[in-house]
Amino acid sequence: MKCNKPKAPVMIPVDNLVPFDGHPYKVLDDDSMNDLTESIQESGILEPITVRPLENTDNYEIISGHRRYHAAKKAGLTEVPAFIRAVSRDEAAIMLVDSNLHRERILPSEKAFAYKLKFEALEHQGKRTLLTSDQLGPKLAAEMISDTDSATQVKRYIRLTNLIPELLDMMDENKIAFSVGVELSFLDDQLQYDVLNACEENDNTPSYAQAVRMHKAYSAGELDRDGIDEIMSEEKANQRETIKIPADSLKGKIPSGYIGQQRQDYILKACDYYYRHLIRQKEQAR
Repeated sequence: MKCNKPKAPVMIPVDNLVPFDGHPYKVLDDDSMNDLTESIQESGILEPITVRPLENTDNYEIISGHRRYHAAKKAGLTEVPAFIRAVSRDEAAIMLVDSNLHRERILPSEKAFAYKLKFEALEHQGKRTLLTSDQLGPKLAAEMISDTDSATQVKRYIRLTNLIPELLDMMDENKIAFSVGVELSFLDDQLQYDVLNACEENDNTPSYAQAVRMHKAYSAGELDRDGIDEIMSEEKANQRETIKIPADSLKGKIPSGYIGQQRQDYILKACDYYYRHLIRQKEQAR
């Protein structure tokens, strides 16, 4: 379908605009949205949104500008400037993804669903060699879906769309690593909820090694709630409580020739000696 971009935007009533069905980007009522709303109240929408007409209706589906649209409604605007593009849903999906992927901040979940949306749109257009493992497939996938991530990374992002919403939120909040999320995405929904419950009960999150073990056990048909609890209850080195002491504060208190483990042993013995000293003081005071 031929795309004719108008030379100038047209004003469209807010009531005739609808968000793109299934668009992957979160529109949050945060400080950034409040700033955008105030800016629109003062100066209006400086950059028109992009929309496409919906057949047999007077409505338009938003391709780009969902945040501006939301802020405009909060600001009380009754109409907004928009470029109208006569494109199919698949063409619009590709435009939507490409217009947002280079934002300064994009959440892992947003990129995951954006890549999936673009992948499905390209498939509908007949480009079915995408994300295959033979010959030019991976290179084609990387070039057509992303100009920054490899085909392998694109696949890994799309896998994240199999995570339950709660684990996706934990990824977005940097509570679990990207690689951990990929491994957990292979578990079925019930086992993922079991992992989530184990995180809450143990007040921790799975390491990459633990996530890999769960993935392998699940693939072998050997993973259940008890297995998850056993894995998640293990103490991880990076989650043990540690105490850091500035080196300057120890100057003159440890023999100069001591290094590494010798320094640690010396400190532990000194703490043990002082602890026993305090116990003796308490006993003498009785």
